[in-house]
Amino acid sequence: MAVKVSRIFHAGYVFESEGVQIAFDPIFENPFSRNCYAYPALEFDSDRIRALNLAAVFTSHHHDDHCSFDSLKLLNRNTPIYMFCVHPVIFDWIRQLGFKNVHALKLGGSVQVGPFEVKSLPALDVDVDSIFQVNVQGLKILNVVDSWVDEITMDQLIQEKPWDLVMWPFQTMRELEVIEPLRAAPSDRKVPQEWLEQLRLLAPKNLIPSSCQFRMEEWSWYNQAFFPISYQLFSEQVEPVLPQTNINRLNPGMSLKLDGSEIKPAESLPWIKVIGNQDVDYRYEPALVPPATSVIAKHFSQLSQEQMIRVIAYCQKELPLKYKEVGPSADVYFNKARFWQLSLFDFDGTEKIFRYKLSDDDMESVETIPQPAEWKTEVIATKLYSALTTGESLTSLYLRVEKAVDVDVVEDPLIRCLFNLEFGTYQKAQLDKILQKGN
Repeated sequence: MAVKVSRIFHAGYVFESEGVQIAFDPIFENPFSRNCYAYPALEFDSDRIRALNLAAVFTSHHHDDHCSFDSLKLLNRNTPIYMFCVHPVIFDWIRQLGFKNVHALKLGGSVQVGPFEVKSLPALDVDVDSIFQVNVQGLKILNVVDSWVDEITMDQLIQEKPWDLVMWPFQTMRELEVIEPLRAAPSDRKVPQEWLEQLRLLAPKNLIPSSCQFRMEEWSWYNQAFFPISYQLFSEQVEPVLPQTNINRLNPGMSLKLDGSEIKPAESLPWIKVIGNQDVDYRYEPALVPPATSVIAKHFSQLSQEQMIRVIAYCQKELPLKYKEVGPSADVYFNKARFWQLSLFDFDGTEKIFRYKLSDDDMESVETIPQPAEWKTEVIATKLYSALTTGESLTSLYLRVEKAVDVDVVEDPLIRCLFNLEFGTYQKAQLDKILQKGN
């Protein structure tokens, strides 16, 4: 018996064998995570998705490009949900959506669903990610999702050879570099050597470049700065390492049928409609000059007076309290009193400046600072409001940092205050909205 492997898009897949369908990290939204648009482009048929009879859904981790309640809500509530997450509350939230069969995956454990045995294995970040091994019809399939694989897990995977199919992340996204573009070195556009060595050791018969199949808004400069590796570059660098491997680019909705040693195209997913040219690829421009935050702000809507009052109150009053709650920075730079400038940009590009004195775990709002701030942060009012109320993620915030010191950008005061103590704000906001609407 054969197994059919279909790409939803990004990290989402459907496996089918003996009439049994299971899904991995399914996202049925375009865009998802606020501003991540399917690339190549597609449309979903929500009615046909609601009619799916999935035997199980497996979710590798809680990030909103893998676990979205606006996608899960389309599925039959009797669908078993298996998820790896170290935060128990997310399983309660999924049950509040109405799902009756919700399970926490244990690393090293396995689940049998019809002909499929699905093993959940540890990734490099054992507190966040997991990867999947699927055994079906005598075939071995490895879904690395978008994780890095540590040495211990790699040793286990080598012992499991031969691999009939591996889905391996191909894109090294520049998530932090776009936040601090003036200090970021250009990408060398090379597939990490560690990936190449691991792929050589796994020696899969077939390989799918996986886990990056989106881009940002049409106007966004991120599209030329965020994605340094194209499908073409990935293939060019992997082929010499794996000369016997079939590299199969799988666009949204496309399917492959794996039958013993043979792999061939199969019928596409009927509930995905592809749009326009599907033979597109990523284009990286290292010399691109990013637009000013004041210019980017003009792409976003105006806040109401009440919403702007909420944002200003956060900058003036809540932010210093949050900074103290988060605790001292891990970097010694902040052990000494420092001055920080936060610029808030309205929809028309106008700037409002806030200044603070930082001392260990204390933040004090000040009118002036004695010298130019070594650390400046720029944020758009609309995006900050969304971060405060609906769980805007860092990669869609269009936050900009300019600093004269060599300190990790994640130690930025605003980044730490918005994200350090929070879990699942995106999903929680989705859940609240879904429950309010009653769907």
